[in-house]
Amino acid sequence: MADEKVSASDSIRHPSWDHPVVATIALELGGLTCAGLVALVGWPFGWLPDSGFLLIMTGLIAIGPAAELYSRAGPPRRLAVVAALLALATVRLLVAAAVNWVFPALADPGVGILVGYLVALPIGVAVLARFLTRANVV
Repeated sequence: MADEKVSASDSIRHPSWDHPVVATIALELGGLTCAGLVALVGWPFGWLPDSGFLLIMTGLIAIGPAAELYSRAGPPRRLAVVAALLALATVRLLVAAAVNWVFPALADPGVGILVGYLVALPIGVAVLARFLTRANVV
């Protein structure tokens, strides 16, 4: 039987998102850049994306780190998802209320929700990562 050497890089699976919060923010910025390019192309034709489109686009682009955290986690991950969703909803609503209070002259009230979501998504990923690592350590 041949003696096979297994290198350290073969035995340890490194996540593609070393820092999920930083990766989420970077992906959000990438999604906003794509939406900005779409707006620049559509602007001469009279089409500008609404806040709901931006919310969906940036959310779908930035969901990768959270999905990978969830898929790599062990079985007790329901509490982590519930905590992350509660943090996401709470922060989103608080930031949306603050934006609408600070900038009451905004024509679109969805802007507050969009800003709240963009701020809350990395916080939700941080809560998810915190609960999943704590569940896997214990």
